[in-house]
Amino acid sequence: MAVVDLFDLPREGVLLGIDPGTATIGVAATDRIRMMASPVETILKKKLAPALERLFQIYDQREAVGLVVGLPLNVDGSMGPRAQSVRTLVSSLLKVRDLPVAFQDERYSSAEAGDVLRAAGASRRHREAGIDAAAAAIILQDALSRLEQRP
Repeated sequence: MAVVDLFDLPREGVLLGIDPGTATIGVAATDRIRMMASPVETILKKKLAPALERLFQIYDQREAVGLVVGLPLNVDGSMGPRAQSVRTLVSSLLKVRDLPVAFQDERYSSAEAGDVLRAAGASRRHREAGIDAAAAAIILQDALSRLEQRP
């Protein structure tokens, strides 16, 4: 496969969402009926190969059928260096494994995740440890909301 439109992902099955950062990759997953997205794990990205290997392990364990990747667009919707870095990561991922990947605008997802974790009473240490996976869940939930509007 390759990069596809969100609406071209398989209609059924678990989707994984990722929030790619410079040092970590936040991972979230839907349930089988795609009612909700939940944080799964934050993968340290010291080296890309082991990080991708762990991502693929999660993908296989959950029997996922597609990947939704947060794309950090600029406030005006244009692509900057961070978005290009994510596209490069996806290109590397697709060289290792052939699977359907869709992008989802992720502007403000990390800030929203921080707000949610703060409201839940998470300590600063727990917020820092879980923010990337929580942001991945927000990105994935936004994608699910868009998919509900599928024609």
